[in-house]
Amino acid sequence: MITVSEVVESIVRRTPFLEEALSRGILNLSALAREIKPEIEKELMKKVREGAIVMGLKRLSSKIKKTHNKQRSFFKNPPDLMVRSNLVEITILNSETLLNKQKRLLEQIKSVQNYFLTFTQGIYETTIIVSKNLEEKLLKIFEDEKIISKFENLSSITIQLPEGSALIPGIYSFILKALAWEGINLIEVVSTFNEFTIILESKNTDRAFSILKRIFGGI
Repeated sequence: MITVSEVVESIVRRTPFLEEALSRGILNLSALAREIKPEIEKELMKKVREGAIVMGLKRLSSKIKKTHNKQRSFFKNPPDLMVRSNLVEITILNSETLLNKQKRLLEQIKSVQNYFLTFTQGIYETTIIVSKNLEEKLLKIFEDEKIISKFENLSSITIQLPEGSALIPGIYSFILKALAWEGINLIEVVSTFNEFTIILESKNTDRAFSILKRIFGGI
């Protein structure tokens, strides 16, 4: 039989900002309990005491804080943060000719130093992010392809993750929620085994960098 605490957790978990506020201890639990009480009673099909909901919220708050502490403790030292600016992103509809054109781009830039380049191929489309100085080559090579979207004036922040990060639940959401809470919009995210890169508008780079420094500052 489902319990009040389980319904409380279900409601909070599907509302990321509510979960974040609860973990920060900035919510009035009694007010929140009154707000979600009708939904809980509807799901349980019975009357529920406000005190039981508050107790469920307290238990969940403790649980979330333990999870966040585990995620933070995984970073024994503040990770390296690397910033790149002047980036361009295009998204192209997948085609039979796309792979050969990717090879052509790589061939043409092999003598270029210190450039930024990522390919992310999905089921129906491929996103390419490059340094601004490669934009002309990029657009020339892919001029016959169907370009779905294009973004300019982008920057990237790459977080060097400790080994084993792939095995830690919520390690990416720990980072992303902190940015979302502060209203930072991300254009793209790119990851390798030990690197996590966010792509964002250049105007937001300083704020995002400060937020990341802050969340890792207590480590």
